[in-house]
Amino acid sequence: MVSGLAAALQAAAAADIAGTVTLKGTPPKEKDITPVMEDANCSKLHTTVPTTHFYVVGPKGELADVVVSLQGISGKSTGASAPPVLLDQKGCIYVPSIFAVQTGQKIIVRNSDPVLHNVHAVPAEGSGNPERNEAQLANGPDLTFSFPKPENFLKFTCDVHFKWMFAWVSIFDHPYFAVTGKDGTFKIANVPPGKYKIQAAHRKAGVVTQEIEVKEGEPAKADFTLEIK
Repeated sequence: MVSGLAAALQAAAAADIAGTVTLKGTPPKEKDITPVMEDANCSKLHTTVPTTHFYVVGPKGELADVVVSLQGISGKSTGASAPPVLLDQKGCIYVPSIFAVQTGQKIIVRNSDPVLHNVHAVPAEGSGNPERNEAQLANGPDLTFSFPKPENFLKFTCDVHFKWMFAWVSIFDHPYFAVTGKDGTFKIANVPPGKYKIQAAHRKAGVVTQEIEVKEGEPAKADFTLEIK
């Protein structure tokens, strides 16, 4: 009863961190993924040539696909009980291309295409995460992945369509992270009161950090600006 009351008080004191990430500068033009249209099977799934989405930017510079996370918090993963995250394969492209999970959280990999894919998780050397390489038949059963160690932008690729088919997942051993949407906004929910370092990481535009203080029950704000490298 006492522990339950303490947990309730901690939850009541927690607050959200929200903000917007914007991009300074003009991003390079996205590239046509021409190998898709040269593939006899994948080309049938597109009416126009798909492009890369390295910089997903709104009209006011709002930047999507930025992984925002608290730093210096560890050992608080709730991944084992967190809902699974879906990584789909549509039109011979991974959707989403950027996402984030906790250690131990399930990643459900689906093949919605009428073609064979080969799901290959490629962690950084020495990360402690396992490499895994598994074929997935056309519209075949889902595959389940999970990773035990934190890692920034672990790569998924398809060994059948290795010239263009990639996705990246950032893995944290705590739940205090978010990925910006198309409007550049994010929200990290239920952060305990305290002083933190908060980081915004983008695969192409790099990493920026700032200090932030979360007070009891008071929403906190953290905006970031990333620049074209």
